[in-house]
Amino acid sequence: MIKLSIGLVALLLAGPGLAQQPAQPEAARGTSGKALAHARHQMVAAANPFAAEAGRRILREGGSAVDAAIATQMVLNLVEPQSSGIGGGAFVVIWNAENKALTTVDARETAPAAAKPDRFLGPDGKPMRFYDAVVGGRSVGVPGVLRGLDLAHKAHGKLPWPKLFEPAIELAEKGFPISPRLYGLLRSEQHLPKSPTAKDYFYNADGSPKAVGTVLINRPLADTLRAIAGYGADAFYAGDIARDIVTTVGAAANAGDLTEADLAGYKAKERPAVCGAYRRWEVCGMGPPSSGGLTLLQILGILESFDLKAEAPWSIRGLHLVTEAERLAYADRGLYMADADFVPVPVKGLTDRGYLRTRAAQIKPDASLKVAQPGTPPQSTASLGADDALELPSTTQISIVDRWGSAVSMTTTIEDAFGSRLMVRGFLLNNQLTDFSFSPEENGKPVANRVEAGKRPRSSMAPTVVFDRNRRLVLVVGSPGGSLIINYVAKMIVATLDWGQDVQSAISFPNIGSRNGPTEIEDGPSAMAIAASLRALGHETRIAEFTSGIQAIVVTKKGLVGGADPRREGVALGD
Repeated sequence: MIKLSIGLVALLLAGPGLAQQPAQPEAARGTSGKALAHARHQMVAAANPFAAEAGRRILREGGSAVDAAIATQMVLNLVEPQSSGIGGGAFVVIWNAENKALTTVDARETAPAAAKPDRFLGPDGKPMRFYDAVVGGRSVGVPGVLRGLDLAHKAHGKLPWPKLFEPAIELAEKGFPISPRLYGLLRSEQHLPKSPTAKDYFYNADGSPKAVGTVLINRPLADTLRAIAGYGADAFYAGDIARDIVTTVGAAANAGDLTEADLAGYKAKERPAVCGAYRRWEVCGMGPPSSGGLTLLQILGILESFDLKAEAPWSIRGLHLVTEAERLAYADRGLYMADADFVPVPVKGLTDRGYLRTRAAQIKPDASLKVAQPGTPPQSTASLGADDALELPSTTQISIVDRWGSAVSMTTTIEDAFGSRLMVRGFLLNNQLTDFSFSPEENGKPVANRVEAGKRPRSSMAPTVVFDRNRRLVLVVGSPGGSLIINYVAKMIVATLDWGQDVQSAISFPNIGSRNGPTEIEDGPSAMAIAASLRALGHETRIAEFTSGIQAIVVTKKGLVGGADPRREGVALGD
């Protein structure tokens, strides 16, 4: 049996590629060393130093965690444009320590009123190729970020709305240097240079990406943000900005059918969090239309049948148990989870402790399930077909704790890297509709996550907060990474709560998981040995690079301890 120690982290993350990676939301761009961050009172962990600094600035000026999240998101729109922004959507989990209330905000994009289930079928009735669907207007959903943040600010904000836009407006006008990560993504991008507006901004006249360190100034975005700061979210959803969005979507190749009425009618929704006990903790996250919270709770509920503390951290047996639990949870995810406003999602049944014990009983100590079958949870009544959504979101995570002990875990996205590749008024539009199943039915049965007018596509985003038995905040965590997100967050909870790892070590350790297919192992010198040991237990394995972007904050008696994913450019900053 191979037992891995945290001391191997650097070696595991440093090696050359051993196999071709599967499709990832954003191409891997190497890793960098990260140290634990410590703060006494407040902290922001975000995917870019400019964004984290903007959030910390707002906290220092007396802002709440929600205030800081808004400022952080606006700067991420500028410095990490491939991942998120006002042209996309988000899920926000908010803990208000002052009134001990937990709320979640659904700012997921919606399908236009004209959308039909066959949206992503070709003339032959078969699903379109992914990028034939992504690039252009067909894939653009109604953006939700600003409505969601406006809803959150009205309930939890402490500083005036316009103030929260100041850092992003200043940086857009002053400019920021192109980072190595952004440059690498621009260099490998095939579709963005075909968009004239985006090409002028990101590329040289000869079509090459602007070099690392080149200062990008985005005056159109500064003007857009200034209008939203001055007139509120309504400035985005009606008037000139909305008109320009609709015109851009309709005039693009692969034209879409988004209308001004779709934008004007968009509403963010406050939804109940999904929560479940895990040993002596309570884990809470986002419910449908995200599958993240439910699938995470299923993984943890299955693992409760096993004494993970008795397993050495990162041991082969421990990894076997975790990946088998993931197989079972992902099998249910693919069948039952979608927008609960359109499909009856058996939330209570999927997290029923008795049901999860029956699922756990399928796990064998010495043999992999390979591919698990969906179960039949209590309260499941619909006859549904399996989903074929690829779900390759380009996404980012913001984790914040403020001086009052309130917290935000926000995962935000424009879907694929650079979204639909349509740029308007300084920001990119999402391609979120390709998170729907391209096939509306399977074997004559409707797919839960099929396209429907006004519907929100299923997501794997899993912004998560964890409490102790006295409802004291313990952990704020989340990650980008498409359908891999759930496994990334599960890794963090098992590593920190079961195995007692510090938050940065847990983030930095190689990602190993299963989405009910091969056991996926992050590339590195020990990857082949891990794979061989898991194959001895019947696992089919795949070695690949992974582009997680975990941002996490642990609350301790002495203060806050934060970590940022070394696979990206993030940082945790606090006071």
